[in-house]
Amino acid sequence: MTPFVQVGVKMRILVTGGAGFIGSHLIDRLMAQGHEVLCLDNFYTGTKRNIIQWLDNPNFELIRHDVTEPIRLEVDQVYHLACPASPVHYQFNPVKTIKTNVMGTLYMLGLAKRVGARFLLASTSEVYGDPDVHPQPESYRGNVNTIGPRACYDEGKRVAETLAFEYYREHKVDIRVARIFNTYGPRMLENDGRVVSNFIVQALQGKPLTVFGDGSQTRSFCYVSDLVEGLMRLMNGDYIGPVNLGNPGEYTILQLAEKIQTAINPDAELIYQPLPEDDPKQRQPDITLAKNYLNWQPTIPLDQGLAMTIEDFKSRHQE
Repeated sequence: MTPFVQVGVKMRILVTGGAGFIGSHLIDRLMAQGHEVLCLDNFYTGTKRNIIQWLDNPNFELIRHDVTEPIRLEVDQVYHLACPASPVHYQFNPVKTIKTNVMGTLYMLGLAKRVGARFLLASTSEVYGDPDVHPQPESYRGNVNTIGPRACYDEGKRVAETLAFEYYREHKVDIRVARIFNTYGPRMLENDGRVVSNFIVQALQGKPLTVFGDGSQTRSFCYVSDLVEGLMRLMNGDYIGPVNLGNPGEYTILQLAEKIQTAINPDAELIYQPLPEDDPKQRQPDITLAKNYLNWQPTIPLDQGLAMTIEDFKSRHQE
């Protein structure tokens, strides 16, 4: 798949959550295309290390700001990625998480409306909850526990989608909505509680790998460069969405644990813990719309992506 390239159009682009895992990879691509990039982050889960290579670049501006407060900026596009996306972080301060999803999205949509910017919402596969339809198409309305421990995130994102579509219908804001499935790659936080980073860190530290449940629950893992490619195609295409962006390759958690175990420490033990409440049993995107409207599908196989991710964790582990 030929990467999406914008020719000759230099824009001012705001990336909220730009110092985070996905946001910083997106900024790398936007900077490489010659855009002027504003990175907005409150550094709750983001880190300056992820964007350090751009700090002295005249096309780059770092703004320390919390999206739950209004801000006035002049931009052409808004990639709204700001929100803790792993259970460890979004459950640590659930009220703040729901405020980030609702108030943060409201303020960013207001900004886009005021300056006529195109707005892309990074939504999530969590809007499908613990799905009883498999794989999940965009038409599926989900099975979400509105008062469960994950609701601050998944219900928050559902409200964010509602806000985006109401701004589109009422105020004609030019929106795009992406539903992002499990993403992994370099710059994932070591302590973010996601399954890929958990297994890698445990294996590197010589600890047993913790499998929740019996390991038969499934996930689909999309390498970060593939995801960023999908986000940029969505932003710069004509399709509004929502559109699933994820890798339709489906693996059990046990298969993932064994791959990482083999790659890092074949002698590592596997231990089993009870499954957390509302943990989805299956998660796999139907990417028919992304293929048809964005001409997008993932290109990095899991083994190759894991190798690159493990190398990144090793380099940080040795510092």
